[in-house]
Amino acid sequence: MVETNKKIAVVGTGVIGASWAAHFLAHGFDVAATDPAQGAEERLRTLVDRFWPALERIGLKEGASRDRLRFHTSLADAVTGAFLVQENGPERIDIKRALIAEIDAFAPPDALIATSSSGIVISEIQDAAKHPERVLLGHPFNPPHLIPLVEVIGGRLTSEDAIARAMAFYDSVGKKAIHIRKEVKGHVANRLQAALWREAFHLVEEGVVSVSDIDTAIAYGPGLRWALLGPFMNLELSGGAGGIGHMLEHLGPPIESWWKDLGDVSLNPELIGRFAQGVKDELGDRDIVEVQAERDEVLLALLALKDKASHL
Repeated sequence: MVETNKKIAVVGTGVIGASWAAHFLAHGFDVAATDPAQGAEERLRTLVDRFWPALERIGLKEGASRDRLRFHTSLADAVTGAFLVQENGPERIDIKRALIAEIDAFAPPDALIATSSSGIVISEIQDAAKHPERVLLGHPFNPPHLIPLVEVIGGRLTSEDAIARAMAFYDSVGKKAIHIRKEVKGHVANRLQAALWREAFHLVEEGVVSVSDIDTAIAYGPGLRWALLGPFMNLELSGGAGGIGHMLEHLGPPIESWWKDLGDVSLNPELIGRFAQGVKDELGDRDIVEVQAERDEVLLALLALKDKASHL
């Protein structure tokens, strides 16, 4: 999908919005950003500058420039003339509805309106627009300028054309877009994470293992494989010549017994305090900013390797 109109509007410029803005700038688009918070423009430009070296390593596209970023105090000015509006406001239905209605009023009639909401069902907010057929969910994985995944979900009023255009656009800017065909709370990737977190929290609560050991178990075990292939493809490889069918014939009954034994947990201040302390103990004297920088460095290397591999 090649856009002749090069203007994208980014509404809401917190960490997610700023990361989106940097990604779009790196792909040669004009970005018009807006956020009502005091000091938003300065914070946005600081974050874009911070993200830019990583984007340079990934590879800037023709026309990429931070000079193509414009900040507007008026939402109407930001969205006027844009072919895509990526909305990143607070995760509250009332605020989302108000934003969608205002964006819809000023954006061109053929512009796509995508929300980055991580949990809100799109059908709960799209009817705030007079043209709800072009409102959909384009949920990134944090940080959007590095992580390729985007979940595209239409609501009950979203047109098939809007879904197709969104999928094509996100793919054209280096994303791995998946079309989620049924609305569910939390979408897909977050639900998968939540399932793992639930059992991880339960195991710590029951004293089975420490916070640090949970992190080690994932980061140096299945997490390494999951970074390369998804759960079903990993099962296919684990099954040898017989693939996933053979694997499930033999491990299916034990897996079902594990499912039945999985725990339940309710977060409370005492338990949250235990997890917070566990992470502090795990960090020790390491600087969290340095840990994040090292994570991004390794992530960039991994993405580069995956890009070179023909089957991953």
